[in-house]
Amino acid sequence: MRGFDLTPLYRSTVGFDRLFSLLDGSFDGPAPAYPPYNIERTGEDAYRITVAVAGFTDKELNIEVKENALTIRGDKTAAEANEKPEVLYQGIAARAFERRFQLADHVEVTGASVENGLLHVDLVRRIPEAKKPRQVPIGTANGAQNGAQVIDAKAA
Repeated sequence: MRGFDLTPLYRSTVGFDRLFSLLDGSFDGPAPAYPPYNIERTGEDAYRITVAVAGFTDKELNIEVKENALTIRGDKTAAEANEKPEVLYQGIAARAFERRFQLADHVEVTGASVENGLLHVDLVRRIPEAKKPRQVPIGTANGAQNGAQVIDAKAA
């Protein structure tokens, strides 16, 4: 029997574990390794995705949320030939990229910022009141709750 590494499934989901729905679309090929990223839990219902985008400005980055999918794109604008210095060694990748993350239901993007070559995307899971669990009081057969019902009766 062959073993499958399901780690890429856990890395690209935020706020839930929908393993079986991701299995169908996960075997399209290896997960892209560029750019590297972290997914952090910053609170009980708060998350942060940090993507290493060294060399990109905020104008060269695009963040889009559509149908529970977060897409981060980076497109490096080409510098003019006369302004471009002669590069002796290029170790910083400046290629275009696209990263997709599947978001759970009710996960919203609350903000994004670029700081020290890192793109931070903040997420919050807000469950509507109608979807939250609620307590239902348990009553007796004659309608009394939390104890016996007392009836004052006089013998005739």
